[in-house]
Amino acid sequence: QVRLVESGGDSVQAGGSLRLSCAASGFTDSNYYCMGWFRQAPGKEREGVARILIDGTPWYAGSVKGRFTIYKDNAKNALYLQMNSLEPEDTAMYYCAAETRGYCGRPVIAFSYRGQGTQVTVSS
Repeated sequence: QVRLVESGGDSVQAGGSLRLSCAASGFTDSNYYCMGWFRQAPGKEREGVARILIDGTPWYAGSVKGRFTIYKDNAKNALYLQMNSLEPEDTAMYYCAAETRGYCGRPVIAFSYRGQGTQVTVSS
């Protein structure tokens, strides 16, 4: 059974940086899954933040492009999100998500597997 556990969330000042981590387990083959991050702020809908395909191709939401970087370590079954130049608007619960090959075209918010989330709070 696929299990995703996020960590790295914290409270930071605007302009600061954080790196979120996602430890994945239960993958039969790490090359069979694409992964990503989405977030949800109180009172707002879920928003896809970034996605990385099996071949390593990244995608970013326009609101984070140039500030966030998604990358993975297949050997560790880990996914990361480096977040720089954080803004108060980035405040949200961040979730790691995974999807099996063949369904990676789905929006990140619709991926089949997701973790419990890690809170990011950015103050001005």
